[in-house]
Amino acid sequence: MNAEFIITSFVVVILPGAGVIYTVSTGIFKGWQASIAAAIGCTCGIVPHLLVSILGLSAILHVSAMAFSVVKYAGAAYLLYLAWAMWRETGGLQFRADTRKQGMLHIGIKGILINILNPKLSIFFLAFLPLFISPESSAPLIQMVGLSLVFMGMTLLIFILYGIFAHGLRRYVVNSPTTFKWTQRSFALIFAILGLKLATTSQ
Repeated sequence: MNAEFIITSFVVVILPGAGVIYTVSTGIFKGWQASIAAAIGCTCGIVPHLLVSILGLSAILHVSAMAFSVVKYAGAAYLLYLAWAMWRETGGLQFRADTRKQGMLHIGIKGILINILNPKLSIFFLAFLPLFISPESSAPLIQMVGLSLVFMGMTLLIFILYGIFAHGLRRYVVNSPTTFKWTQRSFALIFAILGLKLATTSQ
């Protein structure tokens, strides 16, 4: 492992994407504990992409336009659903104390789905991880697994920090019904834009 991998991974993780937006919005509207559940879910959603990259199966998504399109449109549809739920205030951000455990699980599952349904992650890891594998390595598979674990750990830590920071803004949002409403709708629009971007971009 080298400094270039750490720096590059850090830049990749902190860039705003669907996972970051989901974690931040959860932290603002549901609190820091919920944001941690979101961060764990988003991190777990990376695992399948890392696995298929390690096994080389993401090449199938790269070669097969149909396979790529199916996953891509499913992911776009899910992001648009989240946008609709948040805009209508009928799903995404509603949270009751009497269903706290179920709510945390639901938050985590949403985070998993957000990242699983993004086929570009598999292709990204297929291109990204091999760059940092030493040509002289006697066990490149083990090295790739190690790099994957470091990337996941960094993702989890940074997403948790994002969520805690967002929680710090919570009182400024929830104490004002107008601010709450338009902040929520702003996140809904961001999810809609991300969904439309995923649906309209080529492989």
